[in-house]
Amino acid sequence: MNFELSEFHTRLRKVKESMFHRQIEVLIVSDPSNMHWLTGYDGWSFYVHQGLVVALDYDEPIWWGRGMDANGAKITSWLKHENIRPYEDDYVQNPLKHPMSFVADIIREHGWERKTIAAEHDNYWFTGKCLTTLYEELGESGDIIDGTGLVNWCRIIKSAREIEFMRQAAKVCDKVMTTAVDSIRPGKLERAAAAGVYHACVMGTDDATGDHPAIFPIMPTNERTTCAHLGWSPERTYAEGDLVLLELTGVHKRYHCPLSRTVYLGTPPAKLQNIADAVLAGVDKVLSFIKPGVTAEEVEAEWRKVIASYGVVKPSRLGYSIGASYVPDWGERTVSLRPGDKTVLEPNMTMHLMPGIWEDDLGFESSEPFLVTENGCEPFMNFPRGILKY
Repeated sequence: MNFELSEFHTRLRKVKESMFHRQIEVLIVSDPSNMHWLTGYDGWSFYVHQGLVVALDYDEPIWWGRGMDANGAKITSWLKHENIRPYEDDYVQNPLKHPMSFVADIIREHGWERKTIAAEHDNYWFTGKCLTTLYEELGESGDIIDGTGLVNWCRIIKSAREIEFMRQAAKVCDKVMTTAVDSIRPGKLERAAAAGVYHACVMGTDDATGDHPAIFPIMPTNERTTCAHLGWSPERTYAEGDLVLLELTGVHKRYHCPLSRTVYLGTPPAKLQNIADAVLAGVDKVLSFIKPGVTAEEVEAEWRKVIASYGVVKPSRLGYSIGASYVPDWGERTVSLRPGDKTVLEPNMTMHLMPGIWEDDLGFESSEPFLVTENGCEPFMNFPRGILKY
């Protein structure tokens, strides 16, 4: 395991305290990032239903999942083997039975069916069928209430070990971004640049191992830069006058440190340069403004003041919390730097300041992952900003 057992115990205590305050007695966890954070479980098994049952009156979480994945839970988690509960393979993609029936059996076995039960209703891995099956199995005992975000918010303050993993991921990210920028030259295949990025991300550095990213390399060119989440063009080669956006990441033991940059092959147009100047001025202002005690919306307001003086508008959020993640997202789905988010920033929060601008004819990105410190904030990266020109 990557963490001491005491750290997992601390995490579980935080979750149970949050459950108690929300009057939740049993929580069904299905987000693989939350499952990993609570137990250490690490497998590419989330394409089938799996998760944890956490109960206030039970010492450990109970892992449940496909039978062929049970040994993976035994190898990678801290749980006792009796708390690893595999289901038979005929539960997999079977219209006549569903894994949530198996979970309901576990709940009844422990006498929890009349407890207040919650599930993570709104995440990528919990389907409508999951909820309807739980209602069919347990609904007479009360509603299955919404526990979305409960574990995510417990993850928001990072431990010293987690921050070290983020620093290692930043080293990998530096290599990944350098590889990408060095690969973007006239006559070079876009797919070759993407392949190099994947290789760098998985290989890591001599002292910081890499891993597979939660999001594929975002590397659009020209008109594709008007969109936030497009990849490379498989058949195309780079050419003089190309505009390229890069949104990439380093990964270390599932902890992500993402970074965005913009490359231009030639002399950038005046509009792009104006946007870049606005974004960089806004980034400088925000990084000097962030400190414990300010709110997420106050950070975004400072940014908006700066870019407005350049005539630039950004309707989307400015950033979000990051940490340990699995596909399809490296965000923690908690704090957002935007109007209305009154979350107070605290030391050891880790966030991605993502001031992307996407207009009808071009885009620009230059982001910064950062750590909230006792007195301000510390960027994880020291990669050149602005338009990288070649």
